[in-house]
Amino acid sequence: MDYRIDKLGRQDYQSVWRRMQQFTEQRQADEIDRFWIVEHPPVFTLGLNGKQEHILNPGNIPVVETDRGGQVTYHGPGQLVLYILLNIKRLNKGPRQLISCLENAMISALAQYGLKIEARKDAPGVYLERKKIGSVGLRIKNGCCYHGLSLNNNMDLAPFQQINPCGYAGLEVTQLADQQIHIETYELAVPVLHHIIKNCYR
Repeated sequence: MDYRIDKLGRQDYQSVWRRMQQFTEQRQADEIDRFWIVEHPPVFTLGLNGKQEHILNPGNIPVVETDRGGQVTYHGPGQLVLYILLNIKRLNKGPRQLISCLENAMISALAQYGLKIEARKDAPGVYLERKKIGSVGLRIKNGCCYHGLSLNNNMDLAPFQQINPCGYAGLEVTQLADQQIHIETYELAVPVLHHIIKNCYR
């Protein structure tokens, strides 16, 4: 169960994405897994299944067409982004198991703060009273995965109104700060990572 956790701080989305691609393409069979904790400057990302029509009004926020699954979402300061670069062949995990692992990790982590979070079969991610608080999206290549999850902590949620989040018109979003829970984003990564590692490596 070898892995490494890297705190990347605030970094440009595209540069981190390219690093994930490069790592996955070049990694050897015995390479240890990586977990990257990061925050991004404001950016909309459009997944492989994404439709431009769900970007209602990007304004001055850049739009990046990326290679993860899913539709459109927003990343910005105050949001925990956690990338998982795992050898899933070695872990013997399938895509659906991985998505569930990420969703359940967010559910378990936020339960520590007294929040009752739920996953939905019809719309990946996690929700608090039907409002989305966490998103998931992965790319599988060569028996490995990259991308991961984003969890809204204490950020400007207004840009979510400029898109149909995850392709759902009118979908509301929320964050920990709106629930009177105040925690540094890097601290929030600790329980989320704990539950991912606990679930993925068993």
